[in-house]
Amino acid sequence: MTDLSTLKQRLVEAEAALHRLMTGELEVTVSVGGYGATTYNQASADRLSAYIARLKNEIASREGGSRRGPILMRF
Repeated sequence: MTDLSTLKQRLVEAEAALHRLMTGELEVTVSVGGYGATTYNQASADRLSAYIARLKNEIASREGGSRRGPILMRF
């Protein structure tokens, strides 16, 4: 089980990666703790957004916030 500070650090890294991806970088790599890294490109921006939503949900549940899952909309 991952501690809260690690989850928050991963969230910061993932949000920064999404920002770089949306502002023109072709690929970004996000470290996934001791499990290695994952590389995202424009085609997998939705996966990165879903990862960010999962991190936010897990952080909120550990801080005593809402446990409801994120609402993801696709057009």
